[in-house]
Amino acid sequence: MGGGGQHTESGLGGSAVYTWEEVQRHSHRGDQWLVIDRKVYNISQWVKRHPGGIRVISHFAGEDATDAFVAFHPDPNFVRKFLKPLLIGELAPTEPSQDHGKNETLVQDFQALRDRVEREGLLRARPLFFSLYLGHILLLEALALGLLWVWGTSWSLTLLCSLMLATSQSQAGWLQHDFGHLSVCKKSSWNHVLHKFVIGHLKGASACWWNHRHFQHHAKPNVLSKDPDVNMLHVFVLGDKQPVEYGIKKLKYMPYHHQHQYFFLIGPPLLIPVFFTIQIFQTMFSQRNWVDLAWAMTFYLRFFCCYYPFFGFFGSIALISFVRFLESHWFVWVTQMNHLPMEIDHERHQDWLTMQLSGTCNIEQSTFNDWFSGHLNFQIEHHIYCIYMVIYQVIQILKNSDNLFFLSLSLS
Repeated sequence: MGGGGQHTESGLGGSAVYTWEEVQRHSHRGDQWLVIDRKVYNISQWVKRHPGGIRVISHFAGEDATDAFVAFHPDPNFVRKFLKPLLIGELAPTEPSQDHGKNETLVQDFQALRDRVEREGLLRARPLFFSLYLGHILLLEALALGLLWVWGTSWSLTLLCSLMLATSQSQAGWLQHDFGHLSVCKKSSWNHVLHKFVIGHLKGASACWWNHRHFQHHAKPNVLSKDPDVNMLHVFVLGDKQPVEYGIKKLKYMPYHHQHQYFFLIGPPLLIPVFFTIQIFQTMFSQRNWVDLAWAMTFYLRFFCCYYPFFGFFGSIALISFVRFLESHWFVWVTQMNHLPMEIDHERHQDWLTMQLSGTCNIEQSTFNDWFSGHLNFQIEHHIYCIYMVIYQVIQILKNSDNLFFLSLSLS
């Protein structure tokens, strides 16, 4: 087996066969292999050029990445041509398709169900829905400005304007999320352009920053050191195991026995206006991402042109800070209620379905909840498919399915 690996790497084609033990040895920085549909790929050098970022693909080094590959790429056939030069062989016929003792029957059931969902066209987005969604965001922006233009800047009207802007910012956050997953338009290029418009021009943030952060979250949800959404920088400890580990190591960066109280002071109020804002601009400058920076600057230019005549320079800064403060509360409560109540642990090398189910939960469906959360109250369905879908039709299929998959979904 090892000799076959050497034969392949010398440039004689991907004819070698490998065991899972051999594949798993190549899971370190600078030496990374992964498996897709039983084919073994050496991504050690190419990982630096991966459009989704180094980390998200590195999280699957030494593992089977088939389901993740399908979930992250709306057009897998297009992407496969980039994989051909990386092919070094395949799994030996005696090797199972799954590594680390993953449930192969469950994986097969999920893949069969996904094929059915795709055949029935349930992963196709509805352009009219997203057009109306964008329209209601732009309408809120216009009404907020018109309110001040017609009736002035009293405290009550300024507060109402702030609430409208916070609503438009939150809703734009949900909309950019769907464009960022390349799940709205048929052409990826249109998704990229609209994503930069919504997150850059309408929100003043960075598409690349969001992509590299959010894709890691989907790749390994609630996995410590791999999901940036549970990286609390020693401010909070999460789950059942992390508090115990901090106790054993006697790490006392914060008074963690009071974190349920100081969370309300530094969590929702500061995440977007302070932490995310600093991180976004730091990322754009450090990575020399001038395109995203230009898009973000159009937001601030537009905002100050609109509100400087009413509030002046410092008043406009106070307004956008208050809007970010309100938006941050909205964002935190929506995003964390779907994940923090679930399992938070170190890497356990679970199959895609089990990993997504153990790290996500749904919130009760209602017209208001759907709108308020940007349909992210259906977090389970979103995570297992990783793209926007016609939620209700998919749920009906799941309810009528005899697959082991739905049994797992029900038990979760």
